[in-house]
Amino acid sequence: MTVARSRDMDQIQTYVKPAICALLDRLDPGNRLVGGYQLGYWDADGSPAANHGKGLRPALALLSARATGAEPTAGVPAAAAVELAHNFSLLHDDLMDGDAERRHQPTAWTVFGVGPAILAGDALIGLAYEALVETPGGCPAARRLALDIRALVAGQAADLDFERRDDVTLDECLRMAEQKTAALLAGACALGAILCGGPPNLIDGLSRFGRHLGLAFQLVDDLLGIWGDPRRTGKPVGSDLRARKRSIPVVRAVTSGQAAGRALAERYRSPQPLTNEDVTRVSALIEATGARDWTAQRAAQETARAQAELDALDLPDDVRDEFACIATFTTGRDH
Repeated sequence: MTVARSRDMDQIQTYVKPAICALLDRLDPGNRLVGGYQLGYWDADGSPAANHGKGLRPALALLSARATGAEPTAGVPAAAAVELAHNFSLLHDDLMDGDAERRHQPTAWTVFGVGPAILAGDALIGLAYEALVETPGGCPAARRLALDIRALVAGQAADLDFERRDDVTLDECLRMAEQKTAALLAGACALGAILCGGPPNLIDGLSRFGRHLGLAFQLVDDLLGIWGDPRRTGKPVGSDLRARKRSIPVVRAVTSGQAAGRALAERYRSPQPLTNEDVTRVSALIEATGARDWTAQRAAQETARAQAELDALDLPDDVRDEFACIATFTTGRDH
């Protein structure tokens, strides 16, 4: 299943992608090539490709505009901005995590090099702000994006700090997820409405919806990072475990007070790389503590909280239904 079954995905292909391509054309050839490769618009040699992501964030931004009664095309600058910002974060995140594969293709830094990947990420976030400030009334939206990016960066910094610690608490881990993932998703749900002059109560309600949705998204992502099918996720089996990531299921397990959690903590402290057999054993230890079930249940709770925020808003029926469809996708996805 993909988010892109709504009318907003058609709008992404018809309006948002061309808007992003026009922004990419402002860049120098090198950054344009890396940026378009990251977005999945073309291959490393510049030939056309169709390997883009789920379209979650731009679809939410278009829905956010429609929530104000505006035409979805009014939200195109917001959708372009949030997709560019998201891919800025992915370019840098893949490099910091040493990930060699995303969306079933080599990550940009492995293809073009470390420096070009960093610079392309910087170029994309610059284009995101250009998309907003060049739109009438876009300064408040740009300000909101800046706040969300600041939170995202703080979350990424915390994530890196966790790699050097073995005393990470579950509350810290959840807070990191709220910053690193939920902040930009909350922004995606608000940017279109901000750009279209929506009332504060609508913007605030959509933000809360997006924040709960974003936390649910990260909880599911953490489950997929351990138990996801690589044919669907585009990442190796147990990729988060091999990288010793302090993801939410891992932290829940090691702080459980159970023997399996203590064994997991001990294996995480070992400098030896995890073999395939180790990955199987470690994932079983996590599951034995109940952390897998707890994470799935918390994702469902956050989705229910997102739905409750949605129910409290005065929205057109079709917009409400599509927001709800995206929320359902978030916890039911397999990639």
